[in-house]
Amino acid sequence: MKKILIITALILAISNVSAQTKNNNLKQQTKMNNTTILHTANEFVSKGDYESFLAYCTSDTKWVFVGERILNGKEEVRAYMKEFYKEPPVFSVEKAIEEGNFVMVTGEIRLKSKEGKYEYFDYCDIWRFENGKIAELKAFVIEKKPSGNI
Repeated sequence: MKKILIITALILAISNVSAQTKNNNLKQQTKMNNTTILHTANEFVSKGDYESFLAYCTSDTKWVFVGERILNGKEEVRAYMKEFYKEPPVFSVEKAIEEGNFVMVTGEIRLKSKEGKYEYFDYCDIWRFENGKIAELKAFVIEKKPSGNI
């Protein structure tokens, strides 16, 4: 009788471990990494849907534009987007590197100025995530000068 109980307990334990493994694998497949979250959020910026982008940010998100300004919270980011993104920015990603809760992205961004002309910038952004949301940005942005003015 003891053998039957031991064998039954082993079978139940093995089947429980197998079910947990399948459940964990399913969770990992459906969980997006931070780079994917960032690219998904930025698709909304490209379309001019800034509110959907802001849904990917923590309420106390902090954006630091090195040497320029610091934005604290969604309201300040919203106001910034309203002022500077009269038209959706056009950006390209050169590299994206993820490490833990951070994603570093380099590339080029094109913004339409108040005068209606495009200005071009190179950027290096370091994004920090908390629980799948954008908690902080540290942006290094350098304006590209037209050829011959260097």
